[in-house]
Amino acid sequence: MATVGAALGGMLASAVIKVVIGQISSTIAGEINLHKNIKKDLEKMKMTLESVEAVLSDAERRSITDNSALLWLKRLKDAMNDISDMLQDFEADTNFNLLASTMKKIKMPHKMKEMQKRLQKITYDRNNYRVLPEARSEEQLVRDIRETAGNAEEAEIIGRSEEKLKILACLSENSTQGTTIFPIWGFGGIGKTTLARSVFNNSQFKEYYRVWVYVSQTFDLKKIGNIIISQLSQQSQISDLHSIHTRLQELFTGKRILIILDDLWEKHPSQLEQLKAMLKQGEGSKVMVVVTTREENIAKEIGTVAPYELSPFTDEMCWDIIKQKCNFEACPDKERLEPIGKEIAKKCGGVPLAAQSLGHMLKFMPCEMWDSVRTNHIWELSISKDTPNTHEVLASLLLSYNFMPPRLKLCFGYSAIFPKGHDIIEDDLIYQWIALGFIEPSSAFSTWHVGQNYFRKLLEMSFLQHSKRTEDKATPREPGEQAEPAEPQHSGRMRF
Repeated sequence: MATVGAALGGMLASAVIKVVIGQISSTIAGEINLHKNIKKDLEKMKMTLESVEAVLSDAERRSITDNSALLWLKRLKDAMNDISDMLQDFEADTNFNLLASTMKKIKMPHKMKEMQKRLQKITYDRNNYRVLPEARSEEQLVRDIRETAGNAEEAEIIGRSEEKLKILACLSENSTQGTTIFPIWGFGGIGKTTLARSVFNNSQFKEYYRVWVYVSQTFDLKKIGNIIISQLSQQSQISDLHSIHTRLQELFTGKRILIILDDLWEKHPSQLEQLKAMLKQGEGSKVMVVVTTREENIAKEIGTVAPYELSPFTDEMCWDIIKQKCNFEACPDKERLEPIGKEIAKKCGGVPLAAQSLGHMLKFMPCEMWDSVRTNHIWELSISKDTPNTHEVLASLLLSYNFMPPRLKLCFGYSAIFPKGHDIIEDDLIYQWIALGFIEPSSAFSTWHVGQNYFRKLLEMSFLQHSKRTEDKATPREPGEQAEPAEPQHSGRMRF
């Protein structure tokens, strides 16, 4: 069985093939003096790719559980990349000088012949795998990216107000001098980070110094210490733990501080004890630490108070999220869609992240396609060895990915080269997308504007999440000042 990451990588083939078909069309149309044999070969190649494209949906569906289909997609994607490079070299040589233009006439037929052989092999293998054409084109399923809603800021998840009040009350009860470590635990996608963010921004802590640390699966005590130091002062990158402890002692003394340690995975008791010791610094200080983790045992080990478990949502709560995200009240056929929507909500397994992703997808989907989401094969596939709830998150995200426009798939695929938890600056990422040719030209909008819409769409679909810090631009923060980037809309963190 293919892993989800590998399956997503294979699925980039559908995005790449559309781009390559467009490149071939552009080359044929733009080269007035194109040799007739080369033009004929390009037209033949385009027809071959269009026939392959027709079966990609079935191949991508099967690649989740069928390694042979996944391997076929990978070979296809590699061939598409090579064809794209060949076409770019061809156009660059043509524009360079007359000598280069003459040389490419000699080289091009040979390259074309090699590519045709590769495509013939891929087509032959396709027939052996018996992948089938899809009845509907992707353009029928997804509206233009330009219709993306403008506001990318995540709304507070519905249905957690009671939990928020309980956590704030517990923190208030334990707000004695010293360090209080309050763990929140629950499975992935349940809303731990969103709830922690809500606590972080609450007026109860407006007189506190506030720090946000994303911990991740790679536990690094020095890095955690340096992030805290950098968000409380100008200093950072202290190389040894003893000096980190000393600096934290100085910074914590006599202060009230709220620290969020988001996404803690470390299980080893000795490492967790070292983390607790590092946080218990500063004479006369009051340090409140909120830790989010997926593991109950980690929560029990790290906490100085009883951990708080986040429970799954009810189906009705998931339906409320879907309605909010898809702007259900504006749907023209609410009476017919509501029972279908409630069935889709049951597929979420009580996971708000799944409901959020599905709701956004449904917003840009014709009403008649809602039932295809409800009955989609993906809910029956075994794509995760983890808990059933984790399966629902992955299934909903994979379904959303399937319905992405091809260019958006390319942009997301490129974004996935960054490690989990990496802070991505929006402007930097858009520049890279544009440089790589991933942004589709538009007569109505600049490539920059389209890139911004792509970025925001990934945020809204939960493939990226807002970052809560900017380590390289840390400045001293006084009580009442947010420990967040000055312009949070320009940064995101990879969800995976």
